Amino acid sequence: MEISMGADEVISRIKQLQSNGEPISKKQVKQHDPELMRSALFYFPSWEHALKNADTP
Repeated sequence: MEISMGADEVISRIKQLQSNGEPISKKQVKQHDPELMRSALFYFPSWEHALKNADTP
């Protein structure tokens, strides 16, 4: 499995999704941006940890 994003990119992308008002639920991101989900789970133990690192509410 090739990971194309760095950890900083994952955080940046999550913040971008949130600021655009797009859904950041695990299910939605898995469907609409599977690459982001794969990368997030490579760098963080869970999607929730990735969100926490991105300072999302």
